[in-house]
Amino acid sequence: MNSSGASVTSSITEVETNGVERIPEADRTARPVDLFRLAFGGANTFATCVLGAFPILFGLSFRQGLAATVLGLVVGALLLAPMALFGPTNGTNNAVSSSAHLGVHGRIVGSFLSLLTAVAFFSISVWSSGDALVGGAHRLAGLPESDVSYGVAYAIFAGLVLVVCVYGFRFMLLVNKIAVVAASALFVLGAFAFAGDFDPGYAGAFASTADPLFWPAFIGSALIVLSNPVSFGAFLGDWSRYIPTATPRRRVMGAAFLAQIATLLPFLFGLATASIIAAKAAKYVDPAAPNYVGGLLAISPGWYFLPLCLIALIGGLSTGTTALYGTGLDVSSVFTRFSRVQSTFFIGALSIAFIFVGRFALNLAQSISTFATLIITCTAPWMIVMALGYLTRRGWYDADALQVFNRRQIGGRYWFNHGWNWRGMSTWVVSAVVALLFTNLPGQFVGPLGNLANGADISLPVGLALAAVLYLALLTVFPEPRGVYGPDGPRLVRASDTEVPPITGGPEESLAAEPAAAH
Repeated sequence: MNSSGASVTSSITEVETNGVERIPEADRTARPVDLFRLAFGGANTFATCVLGAFPILFGLSFRQGLAATVLGLVVGALLLAPMALFGPTNGTNNAVSSSAHLGVHGRIVGSFLSLLTAVAFFSISVWSSGDALVGGAHRLAGLPESDVSYGVAYAIFAGLVLVVCVYGFRFMLLVNKIAVVAASALFVLGAFAFAGDFDPGYAGAFASTADPLFWPAFIGSALIVLSNPVSFGAFLGDWSRYIPTATPRRRVMGAAFLAQIATLLPFLFGLATASIIAAKAAKYVDPAAPNYVGGLLAISPGWYFLPLCLIALIGGLSTGTTALYGTGLDVSSVFTRFSRVQSTFFIGALSIAFIFVGRFALNLAQSISTFATLIITCTAPWMIVMALGYLTRRGWYDADALQVFNRRQIGGRYWFNHGWNWRGMSTWVVSAVVALLFTNLPGQFVGPLGNLANGADISLPVGLALAAVLYLALLTVFPEPRGVYGPDGPRLVRASDTEVPPITGGPEESLAAEPAAAH
């Protein structure tokens, strides 16, 4: 890719060859608004509407559900925003940037988390969108709702996502530019479709907040909403690495924050339509066997079936591409014999196989949402380590030393103990394990400590708080080498005088003599 406008235009139809190596400044032509489009487009989808329906499924009123949604969305967006800074700073993805805080080998934690998250959300995207497409086609044209119909819909949809991901960042950006506008317009159109049936006074199952089951339902709803922004934590660097280093940090963080706040649109669509379903077709919101997609099709006016199908197609395409693209990129950095394109094909094929086996053989379609929640519970402490690491380092990183693992070298500022930084690793392991112990997902997964909060799932706040306290404590009691902090030294914590080993080995050993520090 080149920096000229003409070459950027032509690169849309060319397969991206960049891996996780630092993107040169000349090739960084993206802007914060492009990050906004990708992050918003990836969440402005039918899958987000399904998440938006959960407060109603949990028994909340519309107004209570709205309060839980806004709370979860704002807190989640605040947690996510700092994750956008690593891309412009280091010119690479967030997993590679995590080498600075977990060690050049410890960065595989980020790669592993992003892989699991991508497979889970890619599956949710294909399943929910495919089901909506087949259901809409059944109502519009009488298409039989058979396994063959669902299989064809899944295959076509997954294939489209894979093609976009193989072409890469520029093509994905083009798709999301269209998707953001189109999906938003269709959601707004839905306001007219359901206006006559919508009742903002929908009461829900709780007469008052004094009901002992109210707060577990409220907290659980807020955490489900919060999990959506958190799910982007490992991926933001995949896109923000194309933003120039000199771009003001507040603009980059602002784009990531506002992209999540904008998803109030699909969340509200899901919340409002779920309240209508609960009033007019209650069997579809039975907590024992909820079927939001079926309920939505049941209450929709006939003229809105086609827009619903378009939402499923466009929104699902955005979610699938934003999830799958980053994972192909990351796998190519762990297994360096594979290019980004080869890794994307490999992960895409595995994900598609998982979708078909889960949907038709093992009936995992409902359990995948629980799987995704557990992944988010483990990802949140990793995000805290990254954000606090950025704060204590004053945003200073040695971009060359971050690439040691990818070049199969040893040494450098982030070598720590044989490539592992036990401070960051211990924080993540302990916080994630404790958070899982507090998990309470009735009927799916309840940890040994899951009932300590009267049935409320407090795993995520426990994991976040523990990670913050533990990481800062370890950095203070066991200070990192002064060399990792750059010329201005550490913020909030101390530094040791431990020597930093030189970078040696690998095909690019000569680069060690001239490290490119990024600020």
